[in-house]
Amino acid sequence: MGAPLDVLKHEMVPDHQIMSEEEVADLLAAYHISLEQLPKIYHDDPAVKVTGGDVGNVVRITRDSRTAGRAEAYRLIVKRPKK
Repeated sequence: MGAPLDVLKHEMVPDHQIMSEEEVADLLAAYHISLEQLPKIYHDDPAVKVTGGDVGNVVRITRDSRTAGRAEAYRLIVKRPKK
């Protein structure tokens, strides 16, 4: 078998980066929110796996936008609940 697929190289997948603790603290302070108020992304999401993110990390997702030029979104990595 070949190397595993790197989903981040696909043109339809935006850039995902794990944020440092300092970057997260600045983000939360700028928006006056807590970590739990961030939107969530599951730990087993293919993009999270490729970036090496772990539960509790925050991911910065950067997309090209026709209207804004560049748009950033933030997601807290959480464990997928068991069924």
